[in-house]
Amino acid sequence: MTEATTAPAVAEPVSTTDARAARAIDLVWREAELLDRADYLGWNELFTGDGLYVVPIDPDTDDFENTLNMVYDDARMRELRVGRMTEGYAIAAVDAARTVRTVSRFVPESVSDTEVVLRSAQVLIAYKRRRHDIWAADLTHRVRLAADGAVGDRIVRKVVRLVDSEDAVPAAGFLL
Repeated sequence: MTEATTAPAVAEPVSTTDARAARAIDLVWREAELLDRADYLGWNELFTGDGLYVVPIDPDTDDFENTLNMVYDDARMRELRVGRMTEGYAIAAVDAARTVRTVSRFVPESVSDTEVVLRSAQVLIAYKRRRHDIWAADLTHRVRLAADGAVGDRIVRKVVRLVDSEDAVPAAGFLL
């Protein structure tokens, strides 16, 4: 006699046409537009008060609090970073590259009526001093959906996993 085995439950994939997933995708595209226009104040307003912006070094970690990161910004640190890039003289901001980014390959990882976790790919072209640099990354956005509609949707966590995060990465002068 053999024991019956039960396969683990597999979550049904959620289509990007799901209205909740589509709202999260719209927010990510709005974020990309703000970043390419260097509207860092507007970008920061897309985050919740408890939101995190993380660029880890270890491509496999999810333990951002206990590992080394290139960026680990809560609300206070995001505000300070935005301030450095928008106020006064900061060489990174004054001589910042112009950027154009494409965010695509959206995969809704989880979707509920209050939150969407969305994975995507980003290719960013930065132009500075007659030179183009390419920054490629896998993104994960956790988006809190507002009860009153898409206008109030906010980013709870953005993780930017650069494909070359374990190599020497040049100073960006812009946000990823």
